[in-house]
Formats: sequence, structure tokens, C-alpha cells
Amino acid sequence: MLSNRSSLHLRLCTFVDWVRTDKTKEQKIRDQADEIRRRIQKQATDDELVVRSMPWSGSFAKRTGIRRHLQGSTPIEGQDVDLPIVVSPETEGGEALDCLLQRFDGYLSRSYPETARSITKSSVRLDFVKSKLSFDIVPMLATEDPRRQVLIRSSGERRETSVQMHIDFIKARSRESRSTKGRVCFNEMVRLLKWWREVQCAGDISSYPSILLDQLAAHAFREVGVFETYPETLARWFSFLAHEVACRKPIHFDDFVTWGGPPQGETWAVIDPVTADNNVAERLSDIEIEVLGGWIESARDDVLQAISADYDDDERGAIDALVPVFGNHVLHNS
Repeated sequence: MLSNRSSLHLRLCTFVDWVRTDKTKEQKIRDQADEIRRRIQKQATDDELVVRSMPWSGSFAKRTGIRRHLQGSTPIEGQDVDLPIVVSPETEGGEALDCLLQRFDGYLSRSYPETARSITKSSVRLDFVKSKLSFDIVPMLATEDPRRQVLIRSSGERRETSVQMHIDFIKARSRESRSTKGRVCFNEMVRLLKWWREVQCAGDISSYPSILLDQLAAHAFREVGVFETYPETLARWFSFLAHEVACRKPIHFDDFVTWGGPPQGETWAVIDPVTADNNVAERLSDIEIEVLGGWIESARDDVLQAISADYDDDERGAIDALVPVFGNHVLHNS
């Protein structure tokens, strides 16, 4: 077991502090988000829509976001902010709503005519060059349960979800981890996994979405826990997850829903904790799962090598061993 005064642990503490989003920008983000909400609500009201709620969402609300940086020549948008706008399923005139993304794209084109924007599979993205902030405006339909919403994708697919429950899922584990001796916290481990994913994917993270990492982290936390130091926690998590991915172990949670068993014909089940019929690993091919497992095994070996070097008081050898895991940033920002 490493001491919490080990050089490697202390350097990783510094790296975690660097990886997280800039706290000094949080009020600026909140102010800009409030302005976007006000403009959208006015446009929606003029369009006979009833806005039910505009909750905080995503990594900003979960405290799992990572800073904006470059991975090679690719900008990694660490300051993305999700802004759900929950509206009634019908207009005031009774018109059923379906093409919400197109409606909201129109609202934003009128509200921010000179701001770059694009439609993603479930949001309209605004990129503010001057402030270096990006906002994903996510239109959603209200349900009878105020804690659940319907997400409409650009493909026309509808999926019931819960913004609030996803946040509660992460925050509950962060609170629990803070009761454990030592510095290591669940949400900071999620940040490290996100950074590791960026390095392995060279910025193209489309096959391995953040919700998948959330569930892998939650599974490791439930079965392994967190330890007093970051190196030991990383080694235990990567070792555990390497086995789980290799065996295609189903991953599910009972916080909010009851799971009925593995989906028929799917290679691996990683179940959304708030929507039992949403397998977040559904779109992963067998090859992509093998690649993910290989990355995890390599990370396990690299972290163990770093721990071994740290035991030998080889500080440079220890941090060098983590470069394949976290990139050159771990050399210069730890």
C-alpha cells in the first residue's frame, strides 16, 4: 500500500487539480447560461410552447468535467455545458411536438445570429469563441413525473430519461467516497477516466460516451471502493474493470429502476441507471469492446509499473510510466 505522502500520489493530486474545470469560470458559465435560457424561453413562449423547467445537467452539474485542452492538434472541449429545456408535449394550441431540434435551432439562430452553432444528435450546440465556452441546448418533452423527461434525437428516436436522477446517481457516490479516509473522491476518479479516454481515443470519443465511463466508474466504486491514494485506486479499478470487460460482465444498478436481465442478442450490457431498457454499450461492436478492454489492461500495467518505480524512489520513472495513460500533460502538470 502506498503512503498518502508518496511522491506519485502527491503528483497525481496536483494533476487532478489541473484536470478539473476552472472554478473561477463557474459564475461566468452560470451567468451566460441564464442569459441563453432567458432568450430561448422568450422565443419558445412566442412560439406557443410552455417551458416546464430548465435544470442543470451533464458534467457541469455532476462535477465530473475536464478542462479545455489540446489532444494532438484536436481541441478537447472541456467546458461544454448541457442546458436541457423541458417543454410540454404540445403547443398551447394543441399541436404535437416532434421536430424540436429544428425549432430550437431557429430560436438560437435568431437569438445568436453571429454565434457558431450546429445540430448534434440530441442538441443544438453554441460555440462562443471569445469566452471559449460551448453550450449544448437540449430540448426535451415533459412527462407526468417532473423528474423524468423524454429526449428526442435527430433520428426521431424518443427515449425517456431523467436529468435529475443522473445527477443524483453521481453525486450520491461522490458523497459516499468523501466519507472514506484519504483524498480520493469518486467524481475526481471519473475526471481521470475521462482524461484517460481522451488520450486513448486521440480526441475521437464518439464510440465511448461519458455515460459509459460513468457506469464503469460506478461499478468499480461499488465493487472495489476508493483507497487512500490515487495510484492504488487507479490500479485496483483498472485491474477490476479489465476482468469485467474481458468477461463481458453485465453492469446495472438498482438506484432508480429494476433491471429485467441481459438484452437478447447484445454482446455486452451496461444499463443506464435511470432507464432500464437503455443499454449504453448497445452500439459497441465486439472489436470496440476488445479495444476498450485492451486499453484498460494496458493502463493497469502502466499504473502498476508507476507504483513499482515509486516504491524504488524513482520519481521520474514513476511519472514517465503514466504518460501512456494520461499523455504528456501528466509530466508537465503534476
